Amino acid sequence: NYIITSLIKFLSISLCYKLLLLKLDPSPTDFEVDTVDIFGFPWVTETALVEYTKLLFGLFRQKVFRLETLVQSSSHDFSQASGLHYEAEELRQQCVLFLTYIKVFIHRFLEVPLPVDEGFVHPYCELEAQLPSALVEELFGITLLIGRLKDLPANVQSQVVYAHQFVDLTGETLTNVSLFEDHLNNLLCDLIIVAMNKYSKVRPTETLTSNHYYCACTKELWIILIHLLEHRSKTQHTQSFWGYVNALLQVVLKGVLPGDRDPGLPANCKDPLGFTWWLITHLAQLGMYNRNGTLQNEKQLEDNWSFVLELLKSSLPEEQMRMLVHCCLSLNLMWGSNVSAVNTLWEYYSKNLNGLFSVPWLGVSGLGSISPTPLTLLEQAKSCCSPEPMTSASHAQLYRSANSFLIFLRMLALHLSQESAPGAPWRQIKGRIYSKFHARRMAELSESGLHNFLLLFLVLARCGDLEDAAGRACDLLSLLVPRSVPPTLCALQWRGQLALLLLFGGHGLDLAPLASKLSSAFTDAAREFYLKTTEPARRTALWHPLSTYLEGTAELWQTSATLCQSEESLLGEGFGLLLPACRTAELNTALSFLQTALTQLRRVRQRFNQLGSSDFPSWAPPPSVVKERHLVVAVALWTHFFPFLRGLRLSQTPPPQLADAAAGFTLLALDMPSSAPQDLQPHPLQAIIQCFGWDEMLCPLLVTRYLNHLLQNGYSQPFVLFLFLLTNFTLFSKVLDEQLAELTRLVLRLPEIDSLLQRASLQSTASKLEPKPALALFIKSVGRVYSTLQLLAERSSLVCKALEYVGDVLKFIKPYLLNRSSDGLQLTYWTLGCVVKHWSPLLATTKAQSLLLRIVDVLLLPHSLLQQDKASPTQVLSALRDTLPLYLQGLSVAASVSQTQGVYLRQQLRNVIAQYMSRFLPATPTTGAVANHPVLLAGCERLFLHLCHSYVCLVSFKGHAPPHRLAAVLSFLLELLRRNNDTDPDLLTITLPPALRCLMLVNEPQVKRLSADCLQLIVERCLSAVRDQTFVEENEALYELQVYSVLETVAILSPSTVSSLIPVLSLSLRNTEQKRGLGRNISLRNAYKSLLGLLGEAGQAELVSLEED
Repeated sequence: NYIITSLIKFLSISLCYKLLLLKLDPSPTDFEVDTVDIFGFPWVTETALVEYTKLLFGLFRQKVFRLETLVQSSSHDFSQASGLHYEAEELRQQCVLFLTYIKVFIHRFLEVPLPVDEGFVHPYCELEAQLPSALVEELFGITLLIGRLKDLPANVQSQVVYAHQFVDLTGETLTNVSLFEDHLNNLLCDLIIVAMNKYSKVRPTETLTSNHYYCACTKELWIILIHLLEHRSKTQHTQSFWGYVNALLQVVLKGVLPGDRDPGLPANCKDPLGFTWWLITHLAQLGMYNRNGTLQNEKQLEDNWSFVLELLKSSLPEEQMRMLVHCCLSLNLMWGSNVSAVNTLWEYYSKNLNGLFSVPWLGVSGLGSISPTPLTLLEQAKSCCSPEPMTSASHAQLYRSANSFLIFLRMLALHLSQESAPGAPWRQIKGRIYSKFHARRMAELSESGLHNFLLLFLVLARCGDLEDAAGRACDLLSLLVPRSVPPTLCALQWRGQLALLLLFGGHGLDLAPLASKLSSAFTDAAREFYLKTTEPARRTALWHPLSTYLEGTAELWQTSATLCQSEESLLGEGFGLLLPACRTAELNTALSFLQTALTQLRRVRQRFNQLGSSDFPSWAPPPSVVKERHLVVAVALWTHFFPFLRGLRLSQTPPPQLADAAAGFTLLALDMPSSAPQDLQPHPLQAIIQCFGWDEMLCPLLVTRYLNHLLQNGYSQPFVLFLFLLTNFTLFSKVLDEQLAELTRLVLRLPEIDSLLQRASLQSTASKLEPKPALALFIKSVGRVYSTLQLLAERSSLVCKALEYVGDVLKFIKPYLLNRSSDGLQLTYWTLGCVVKHWSPLLATTKAQSLLLRIVDVLLLPHSLLQQDKASPTQVLSALRDTLPLYLQGLSVAASVSQTQGVYLRQQLRNVIAQYMSRFLPATPTTGAVANHPVLLAGCERLFLHLCHSYVCLVSFKGHAPPHRLAAVLSFLLELLRRNNDTDPDLLTITLPPALRCLMLVNEPQVKRLSADCLQLIVERCLSAVRDQTFVEENEALYELQVYSVLETVAILSPSTVSSLIPVLSLSLRNTEQKRGLGRNISLRNAYKSLLGLLGEAGQAELVSLEED
């Protein structure tokens, strides 16, 4: 076969047919010399064919016989095959040259024979006159040599085609019409028989992939026949190619009619009708080739619809019907759509619309399937509206992938898509289709029938008039009585209506007219689902259409580019009835739909805010209308869903989707606060976070998932989220450690937080940081970054960002202050204590100091704490005991740097110290209790002055009675002096008089010891503080002897310090005696002399002065 296929070049002869028929030279540049070499011998060009006809044809028969011998002896040995190929190529060239010579000779040199005269006739003229008959005789001989094509083995058929080509077709120019017709019919019969043999091995799935020929040679012969017969039909008004073929195919279909000649076609064809469709389709494909054998985009052969329409009238099982419609679609693609063909098929399918159209032996691929969602239903319809090209693999596999009805829909779509077709395709077809449906017919539709109905109208809507077809479909569907329609059909009906809404949305049309009717039907079904009187089986069945509605509406929202086409019309009262009646699995489905709607609304709004209306379709409304429509959609979501979510939040086993939906509403409140209901105003964001995050009664898993969603969707208040983490999860249980760590990791990975940590050089190296250290790290990073900033604008920006981080934190912590949970209060006070300590310069600014003052008022100096008639709550005092150092350190810094509220902050600082210094003092002084006093733990030198003032207040005597817990106060002062090395006389002078009074007036050993210790530290720290004469002036008149006794103690510690007071003491003594008017006071002078005796030379000198009085 490889060798003999070189004979394909014989096709070059066919290219000359047109030239012959047009009386043009078939080869103008050949045979211009006097002699020509044919079959290895020289011949006279102008006379050889006439003089040596038999010899030349004898040599030609030898070459043909040799070619056939080479075919029969062909080998798979490549070394031999190569040699045989070259031999065959040489033979082919010789045969081609001979055949070309015959055509040229007939055109150039053969004269039309003249009438024979009675006179002498030249022998050559006589031979020339006999040449036509001789040629016919030789051609007939070659035909006998080769034999009929149908009688040859398949492997030889392809090699002898070209001999038939020459014998049968070239004879046209030499013989009468009847002889041509005989040869032509024989050849067509042979070709059809070859095709029959091929068809016997073709499966229905291979209809378009299996050709009607065995090799390209036969294909090219068919193409030659097509163009030859079409040319004869146009120029000589003979039958067209289809005329010859149709006559033979009628014999295949019906047999030989009485009185007709038998063309010799076999009567045992496997499937005459299927074969006819198959052959016509493949011949139509060959009709797309031009004379040169090149495939063209436009048909080269006229259509054969008149014959095909007769074939369409047959009613067949799906196995054959699918192949028939597949072939018919292929003909539509090649010839253009035919309205009669579409109408004929519609008549069949309108009667069989309930059919499954399945082919059992195809297995799963042959079964019909109902589209599970509106989007898949629409996509299935769209696939029918865009038929694949004839040459595509998907078109060839339609028999497997689509039933006959779906293939018919492709034909219908192709017809409706015609732009240049005569008449209006839509008006031509819609009346025929609409007229087949009425109330009784709609009631008769099965599930598959309703599915086919929906696909039909989706194709009509997409390829025809959308609003007309959709309106008619909805009107017809409304004929189905809801109570009498099974739930499965109801679900399919809603699915189709939602698919129409998807189609409306894609074209930018308003959905409200169709959506409102569908929403009303959904509400009725939801009401029945809600009623307690509904039987369980009925409720279970009703869930099918209800879930279909949810899934379809979710798809509609997801595919909407603008959410400006009344999508909220699908959110009706039915949801308020459905949600409370749902069980767990059903509720998960409903909440998943809600989450989809919330997510899509936020996505569309973000895209609109970022890119504006430029990213929206051309039919989108103006930006102001877009915003208004989005607000309407958001209000609908709040109205129909949020009340149920709020009621479900305290469930002990809430569905996971509740957290997703709650987070969606939280972000909606962040983006569109005005859309929230009135009971959440004026701060809907804080209100909803309070509702779903800041409540001890909430399930921890709910809060975990809720916070996770907020983090992943860009919530920008990490401080508040940290508080959520700490106050919620630590309070509940330890089983959430993994979730807690994951949320902490997400917070720290927020870009803004990560940037702050890096700028503060506090980047965490721990792979799993606990929430409390993570929060401290975050707070510290903000304070450190603020301290490094130099520009006022940068500082102001960070202050604003810090305030954004904390939000209305005092409102968030209010539940814990009211509930007074021990763990919650501890974490709350600790967190805000860290803020006050690390953000103190930031909080002292004008923008942030109001927050600082509120923290002091709410946490440190609350009204309940200042009420003397009520006992202070122990949980609050416990939290304050642990965290007060943080507040004192921060307040002291803020008071020192504040430019506007410094005085007030210092006053508040003293108030805080005064409140908690005494509250946390033990009844009796113990080393550990005093040393761990929270005020002392603050350890800040800025506090020393304020502590000294508070100490003076605590040791103030009321008459002769010592103050309460005096020993503890002195112990506190002693510890304070030990920890503070300040030598400022002004500060130490404040503490000295109270210590001296305690030493002077209290005889309790512990108080005296503590007073003496304090006195010693003061004297050692700063002598000038002891020289203050105020103590002497205030107490000598009342406590005469006690003053000298106290000063003796000081003199022992520092004689020079008391020596400086001698002038004051002497003057005070004399003034006292003078006031009494009794002369010298011997007891007072003796006590004074005892003191002077301890003062060295200065004392002795004063003694002499006293003696002289």
